[in-house]
Amino acid sequence: MCPPQHPRRQEKNEVSNGTYQNIKYKKGVSNVMKKPSMVQKVGSWAFIIGLLIAVVAGFWTIIPAVTSVLIVLGLIVGFLNVTGSETQGFLFASVSLVIVASLGGNVLSTIQVVGPMLQNIFSTIVLFVLPATMVVCLKAIYALAAEE
Repeated sequence: MCPPQHPRRQEKNEVSNGTYQNIKYKKGVSNVMKKPSMVQKVGSWAFIIGLLIAVVAGFWTIIPAVTSVLIVLGLIVGFLNVTGSETQGFLFASVSLVIVASLGGNVLSTIQVVGPMLQNIFSTIVLFVLPATMVVCLKAIYALAAEE
């Protein structure tokens, strides 16, 4: 009787005729995950930093410098972070966010102590997401027009 193989070192895959074929992997090498490119890292960090700035800036009255930073970070996210396969999901989520933040911010502003602060946080998040949404939307329209 053979000892069981470690699942990472050897795996069985079904071949088209119903039999199984052993596939061996080198130790420490994985063909499933690809290393993210520098552009993807910049886009991901721009999203994280922009969201943090938007939430923190929502606690105070927003100044023009913060507005400019949020708009630039939103543009970076739109250009670098959203790929073609993610376009539809991103547009749906961002349009939903803009609608909910607009309507929810007005409702939340009626709460006495934290309402105006929550409304301001929602406004700064929309200020960050809106440029990214515009860029992705224009890229999608261009891709549709180029297919014709």
